[in-house]
Amino acid sequence: MSANPRGRGRGRAKKSHDEAEHPDERWMASYMDMITVLMCMFLVLFAMSTVDQQKYIQLKNSLATGFGEVKSQKIDTASGTVVTKDEVKDGSGYSVDKSQADHSTASSGTKDTNVDPASTVVPTTATKADVAAAKKELDDLQAIEQAIKANLAKAGQTSNVQFTVDARGLTVRLVGSETYFTTNSADLSDQAKRIMDAIAPVLRTSGHDVSVEGHADQRNSTAPYATNWELSAARATGVLRDLVERGGMPADHVQSVGFGSSRPLAKGGSDADMTLNRRVDIVVLSNQDQDVSALMPALAKAQDGARAG
Repeated sequence: MSANPRGRGRGRAKKSHDEAEHPDERWMASYMDMITVLMCMFLVLFAMSTVDQQKYIQLKNSLATGFGEVKSQKIDTASGTVVTKDEVKDGSGYSVDKSQADHSTASSGTKDTNVDPASTVVPTTATKADVAAAKKELDDLQAIEQAIKANLAKAGQTSNVQFTVDARGLTVRLVGSETYFTTNSADLSDQAKRIMDAIAPVLRTSGHDVSVEGHADQRNSTAPYATNWELSAARATGVLRDLVERGGMPADHVQSVGFGSSRPLAKGGSDADMTLNRRVDIVVLSNQDQDVSALMPALAKAQDGARAG
């Protein structure tokens, strides 16, 4: 009877002895994972720090040759054109003229002062098809201008409306906010509605999209408009609503935007300058693509020169 208890006691003692000799070693798995990640990180850092000097020199020489800095000792079989520094300086290496720059500029109606005015000529790289398409589009926009002018003349409202053609299309400029709106208001005056009655029928049937763009002078706006942004946007929207609601302009062919005082036509602070900057531009957008539309300002300038001669 006493042997069994002693046997059990010896078994428990042996188990305790084994636990002391073999502690828990699961932490080693996490430790080895961390060491592996560190090794990979240092290998990547080492690879990134190694630069192939020969390939770097080849890349530098290739870029210098491409920009015309050095002469290449190999035959260039590429189809592109190497533009030298001299050609970049005088502009002869490019076919882009001022009208293309105007077309890519936002819709302020202002001129790009960084472009030489003498470059308003039809580029020699323009194809005959593009020139013909630009001429046809210009004739279409000029017909719209003449139709609006005729309606304005019948209504006796020829003043305070200006016209200009650029690469975007035909701009009908409503100059002098007092003619169209009361102070700090976006509601059209009676005279403004008579002017819109002369403009809307032509635009409604023109087949062109229209952008109505509001502008303000540099003076701060007062209540109820917090800034000139809200005032110019509200006036542009007022003209848009009149075009759609009274003039029957298709709503999916017209948009409005407010530029605040950020795009003035005149930089001075005189009454005449501020009057010119307080305006709403109704832009009849060209239906042609950018390359064709960019030719229209030069064609219009050439026509004006021919008439003056």
